[in-house]
Formats: sequence, C-alpha cells, structure tokens
Amino acid sequence: MMRLLVLCLLSMCAMLSHAAINIVATTSSMGMLSRTVGGNLVSVTELAPPDRDIHTLQVKPSMLQALRRAQLVVSVGAELEQGWLPPAISGAANPKILPNTLGYFEAAAQVPLLEQKTNVDRSEGDVHPLGNPHVQLDPVRMADIAKALAERLAKLDMNNAAIYRQNAQQFKEAVNQQLGQWQQLSRNPTGVMLYHKDANYLMARFNIPVLAYIEPLAGIPPTASHLLGLVQQYRGKKGVILHTVYQGHAGIQQLANQLGWPHHALALDPPTNSQASAYFALISQWLNAVSQP
Repeated sequence: MMRLLVLCLLSMCAMLSHAAINIVATTSSMGMLSRTVGGNLVSVTELAPPDRDIHTLQVKPSMLQALRRAQLVVSVGAELEQGWLPPAISGAANPKILPNTLGYFEAAAQVPLLEQKTNVDRSEGDVHPLGNPHVQLDPVRMADIAKALAERLAKLDMNNAAIYRQNAQQFKEAVNQQLGQWQQLSRNPTGVMLYHKDANYLMARFNIPVLAYIEPLAGIPPTASHLLGLVQQYRGKKGVILHTVYQGHAGIQQLANQLGWPHHALALDPPTNSQASAYFALISQWLNAVSQP
C-alpha cells in the first residue's frame, strides 16, 4: 500500500511539472504564435474566430470562463480589442492576467508600429493613436513577437525557458527561409486597393503599393459618391481589390466590375487552432492574390 501511495505521489508530481500553461489568445494569429512558441507546454484557447471582425467582438460567458482559468492572455494590443477585452478581463476577476502583469502580453507593444498618431482627431474615423495594430500579416514582425513571447513564457516557467526560446528561434528561421519565395510572389506588383488598413504591414513588407482604401475613413462604410470617385480616379489602370471575408459591402463587387479589376475576399488570420504552416499559407494566399491583376 505504501509503495502504491509513493508511486501515485510521484506520478502527480510529474504531471504537475509538465502542466500546461493556460493561454487565452484573442485571435487565431495570436493562438498560432502561442502554440508555436509554447509547443506541448501550453494549452491555448482562442476567443475570436478568423471570420469575425476583432474590432467589434462581443463579450460572451465562454470568454469569461476561459479568462478565469488563464495564466497568460496574448492579445494583439494597440487598442484593437479595446471595446471588449478590458471588460472581459474585469468580468473574469482573475488578477493574474490584468494589464501590466506577467500574465498580460500585447503583441503590438513588442514591435515598431506604422501610422502612429500624436494628435487623435475622431473626424478621421476609428483611428488607433498607438499605431496600426494589424501586425499579424507581417511575418518578420511576427517572428520578433515570437521571441518576445518566448521571454514572457520563460518568466512564467523558468524550467522550460530554453524550449520556448528554441521554438521562437525556429519560427524566425522558418520565416527567413520563406521570405525569398514570398518576395518572388510579390515582384512587380501593379498595386492594390484595400477596404481597410488591415493589410498595410504586408504591403509595406513586400513593397506593394496601396492605391486607395474603399473606406473613406477608418471604420466608416463607403458612400456611393466615394465609390464613384474611386472609379473615376482608377478607371483604365490596373490593380487588385482585396478585402476580408467579413467586409462584404455591396459596393465592392460594383467597384470591381466598373474598374475591371479582380477582387478577393481573404482571411486576416489563419484557421482556428492552426500551426505555423497554416500561417505561412495565409501569407502566400495574400501575395498570390496581389500578383493576379
């Protein structure tokens, strides 16, 4: 009996030493990164599916339940989730994941951001003064974020710090190996028209001209007069219209038809519960779309 008790205690100790860190990621991109860096040492729950607009997510009981159990929240940051994540964290009443603690991680805070604004004017639409938060389509920035995430996990789980750092380094090396192929896909682009500024990091990374935005202002749906102005400005030129799967404005099809341009509805994030390979495929999908004027 004593021997059996000792074996049970040893087994329990082994299980505790390998207990997964509970991570709650706000998007599937952040989930992919958490899974890539954490490996089998983490358990990841994603709050927003890739077909939803992360700006306008609503707090659900399932979110609160996940956040109550979380040891680390991995968010995009730069106020992208401002409308729902702070109240969700508050409702979860979990002090481990409050902002400015080890249990709260913002991806956008780890890298330089585009489009930072010192003076915010709401007449410009739904602007982000800290900078454009949509960093997930820049694989180079994502690799830098992975290394920062590894350091955060190392602080939470010092015994496995070397594993987290190695995983992040392997992700960075995989990104570097893909860069040549991605640059080939994006060579000699004619330019794109985006619905929103959510793909600007990808375009900047691969020197793809952004000709215009279908939104007249960030977060403001296009009017008929704005669409007409785009037609008049770009008729006779070549380009591609890119928008996300949830930006289904009726004017996009009409605009594409009048310009004679192809248009593609793409996801901003990889599928739910995906690995790095799905993220790389997403980047290739966007760049393939750019190269098909």
